[in-house]
Amino acid sequence: MTEVRRPEPASRSRGEETVYQAWERFVQGEDDIRGVRPEIAISWHRCRDQYRVDPHLTEAPVALAEVDHALEHDVVFAELGFRAASLAHEVGNIGGIVTITDASGRVLAQWGDQATRTAAAKANLAPWFCWSEGATGTNGMGTALMAYTPVMIRGAEHWCRAFHDWTCAGVAVRDAVTRESVAALNISCWRSELPTTAAAWLGNAATMTQRILRRRARDDGAELMAAFNHTRSRSKAALAAVDPAGRVVLADDTAGVLLGIPGSTPAPDPAVRWKPELPEFIQAAKYAAKQAARNPGWLGSTQIFTRLANEPTAISFRPVFLSGHLIGNLVSFGVSEGDPLPRTGGDGPALAQPHRMVATRDNRMVLLRLPEVSFAQSDGNDVWLSTDQGRLRSASPGLDRLETELSASGFLRVHRQYVVNLGRIREVERRCKGEMFLVMDDQEQTMVPVSRRNAPAVRRALAI
Repeated sequence: MTEVRRPEPASRSRGEETVYQAWERFVQGEDDIRGVRPEIAISWHRCRDQYRVDPHLTEAPVALAEVDHALEHDVVFAELGFRAASLAHEVGNIGGIVTITDASGRVLAQWGDQATRTAAAKANLAPWFCWSEGATGTNGMGTALMAYTPVMIRGAEHWCRAFHDWTCAGVAVRDAVTRESVAALNISCWRSELPTTAAAWLGNAATMTQRILRRRARDDGAELMAAFNHTRSRSKAALAAVDPAGRVVLADDTAGVLLGIPGSTPAPDPAVRWKPELPEFIQAAKYAAKQAARNPGWLGSTQIFTRLANEPTAISFRPVFLSGHLIGNLVSFGVSEGDPLPRTGGDGPALAQPHRMVATRDNRMVLLRLPEVSFAQSDGNDVWLSTDQGRLRSASPGLDRLETELSASGFLRVHRQYVVNLGRIREVERRCKGEMFLVMDDQEQTMVPVSRRNAPAVRRALAI
């Protein structure tokens, strides 16, 4: 192999100098981000104000020794490893390296140019070190885990000054059902540019790998439907089949009404699931899945408030396995059997509620008090906020995440595209076909639609 000469650090171009100057201001506490791409500015905000990563960090920390992940994710790691190794020679020839991480940002493997790997080792860009944003700041792997599309991080766009000589491109592989990150694939070059084919290759590798997860989700969904039909024929209790994330594959008419989802209607594809608008139910389902994974003979029960009842309803969880692998639970309503679940519905501390929201406008970060936000609207993977300062792009990468962050702060999901501030509703308009719209108190008096399945929760929240 022909030896690749390492270029010396070049003087920054005008654009690179603009980003570096913005970085210097931002790490000192200013919010002026002129010349910085929005996705980078949002990442910087997380690093500075949420994770409090030291911008003068010189190496990544050691990853946690034990990280929980689903069994099928091992197949994803193997598939990504195969695809990364197959490109190692090509990437190595241009002085680059390829890495894969798990969902926590822990580097699992690395391939590529030996000289670059030696330089990377000085920053702990190597297996068993953590490159999540929360640990190491803005970087190709960690930022990809937070994004829904491939990301490119160039030079001073890295949060830590010690990594400004690197250019990285990363992409996350996401679960077909929950859309949560499973792994990240990344290409890095030291003091040189990435090949123009890097982004296309990463996107293709992620797409091919996600097909494995989608096939597995489809098989699991079909098995949960079969278990549902078998139990339904022998029981009169309202019944639902849910996956480990609390998403519903199938529910009978009664359970559908209680959960606020279509009853006796399977999702269009077994890999697609209905999401109940009941956070307490989802938390209970996740807890039940963890218990059943540890003990296959486990049964559990708890009580939750459902859509139409003023009193809590008893629910019981019975695990369903496929080839020894937990694929979900059958949930019976009005039945109480097995071990009681904690009333919190989880086995960890409650999440701290935010006191403000972060958005971007032109070249600046905008810090918003919650009462300033009227509603949030999704547009693909972006979220836009209607605020007293106008329409702003949210720093949150998805409406589901925003809903989780604000659910205990007076915000409610009313439609698959809208989360509203209950305190900013001025009027409720009902139309002849039962349609409901919320008239917000913003300057435009925006009318936000309420979906049929969310209408009961809205009526209960507004006491109407």
